[in-house]
Amino acid sequence: MSPTPKSPKEALAGRERRVSRAFVSLADTLVADFDIAEFLSMLAERCVDLLDVSAAGVLLLDPAGGLRVVATSSHRAELLELFAVETDDGPCVECARSGSPVSYADLPASARRWPRFAAAAAECGFRAAQALPMRLREQPVGVLTLLSTAPGSVEQDDVELGQALADVATIGILQQRIIERGDQLTGQLQTALHSRVVIEQAKGVLAEHSGVSMDKAFSQLRGYSRARNLRLTDVARAISTGAIEPAVLAKYSHR
Repeated sequence: MSPTPKSPKEALAGRERRVSRAFVSLADTLVADFDIAEFLSMLAERCVDLLDVSAAGVLLLDPAGGLRVVATSSHRAELLELFAVETDDGPCVECARSGSPVSYADLPASARRWPRFAAAAAECGFRAAQALPMRLREQPVGVLTLLSTAPGSVEQDDVELGQALADVATIGILQQRIIERGDQLTGQLQTALHSRVVIEQAKGVLAEHSGVSMDKAFSQLRGYSRARNLRLTDVARAISTGAIEPAVLAKYSHR
């Protein structure tokens, strides 16, 4: 029997609860085992869950002002963001430089402005993009990119909520830099990049072993780490080194 459809009031209440949980999760950075890779993956995931977008990506600025991809909600989004960084082309690059939101409702129509990015976006199945700055006052930290498979601008309410999520995440990142002290920016960014490499390796192992997509492999990885209350990076490293057999994760899937 199919579940009874929720009324508009129930649906709104459910979304409001998810929004509240998202802000609580993103604000909870004062923990001993803080994992920046898990934290930023959660930001991308929450954006897809709460906003009318198809995918999201998080990029941080390195000490030289270059962008680095540290988390995405899907493999396609990761490929596109990596391409944007490699070619220095696209909304995320423009947003990082200007410090202001950049919105394009129809990327194919923007081919003259970003010829390489528009072509890559079409190949990955994305038609629209919204880049939001991650900054605290005048201090830039990175960019949150929202991607859609259908043309059209992101609704203003969703833009405002996305910016609010990015702002809370930015505070969490800067808070950790203060706690860690020393050369915080370089150390934190290197940790995030190393964690992403480890996670990508584990996704590849799971995808190869189980014959599933990279997105499904990541879902299994997240599901297992949350079910066991383990850090995502630690589980990924255990998969890559063989400490955990890939078959163990087959039944886990995070939604």
